[in-house]
Amino acid sequence: MSFKRRSNRARRIAGGVWALATRPRSRAEGGHDAYFASLQAALAQAGVAEPALVIDRARLRENVAAVRKALSPSGLALRVVSKSLQSPALLDAVLAGTGAERLMTFNGVMLDEIVRVHPELDVLLGRPLPAGQVGAFVQRQGNNSARAARPQWLVDSPARLAQYAEIARDRAQAMRVNLEIDVGLHRGGLPDLQALAETLDLAAANPLIEVTGLMGYDAHVPGFAEPKAEMARVQARYRAAKAVLTARLGGDPSRFTLNAAGSPTFMAHVKGSEANEVSIGSAFVKPANYDYGALHALKPAAFIAQPVLKVMDPPTIPGLERYASTFGRLNPDAQRGYFVYGGYGDAEPVSPPGLSWHPLFGSRSMLMASRKVALEKDDTVFFRPRESEGVFLQYGDLLVFDNGAIVDRWPTFAVAA
Repeated sequence: MSFKRRSNRARRIAGGVWALATRPRSRAEGGHDAYFASLQAALAQAGVAEPALVIDRARLRENVAAVRKALSPSGLALRVVSKSLQSPALLDAVLAGTGAERLMTFNGVMLDEIVRVHPELDVLLGRPLPAGQVGAFVQRQGNNSARAARPQWLVDSPARLAQYAEIARDRAQAMRVNLEIDVGLHRGGLPDLQALAETLDLAAANPLIEVTGLMGYDAHVPGFAEPKAEMARVQARYRAAKAVLTARLGGDPSRFTLNAAGSPTFMAHVKGSEANEVSIGSAFVKPANYDYGALHALKPAAFIAQPVLKVMDPPTIPGLERYASTFGRLNPDAQRGYFVYGGYGDAEPVSPPGLSWHPLFGSRSMLMASRKVALEKDDTVFFRPRESEGVFLQYGDLLVFDNGAIVDRWPTFAVAA
């Protein structure tokens, strides 16, 4: 082993030991609470012995009702984000519960799926797609008159609009486009009013292009020290862009799709917004990254269940075997090690309480806990995913938990969606 490799390992070990020594104590005792004990029993009763993504249908319904109640007095329309709800049945449950008729999607594969399962819905793209993917979709759909087959393509620059206009001309197919504006996130979109005016003028010169409105994504707002002040700036930027839009195109602004927000910020639009619709997806299942104060009324409704395969007492680290008991004395929350089935995605353990990743056994390889935590081989560890998109596609059918039992299995969309 080279000196460089030895020194790198020494630094990792030192960092891991420091993490063990300074970790706050969980003071965990016992096992799952009543909720997770019921969920574990339901999985056992259903004969589930492999990793699974579980949707709590009762909590999902509560979240849908809470979102609908919050939006009701605002007059804002709801656009459901399909990439955050990657199962046709899950998406159906949210659409039925909210009464929404608008979807946001993010790639050509999902577009094809939406045309198949919900041809009647209005679809707005959540990102500007490469011209090749857009052209292929337009070619595939041909003369399909379904509403979803004529989505609002997202345009973020005059160059992108020129590409889409060429597709429209080549295929003699009218296309709808929505213009992405930068309201402060700086991740893309038309950067200023001059660029917006230039893009609108270019669209006017192409009779097969219809501009349907604006999209301004404001997910950066919760990260500001004063979110309310930044949201006011976002609204001012949107207001100015809307003025340019209506001055160029005329007519009632309400005829346009004026999209804003996302799960982290939709509540900020409820009290007044330049937009006329908000996009929401992840909030319905509330992964861990959506624990915002404004979403306090919503409940986590998605969990990853992982069977425990191995228990190590005490946890023994390769090359550090003689210190196994010492680490447990250094931190009582490192007295036992647990290896679960695997494939937990971007998620953190939530039950039983007191579990955490061992800082010395690789990256997210072994969980550790106090001996006070009641957890043995073949028991279940529950994880809470940080996000829903992507993670929901890793476990096959989603298992539906309701009234203390696994009552259904919901197939997911294609993996590429």
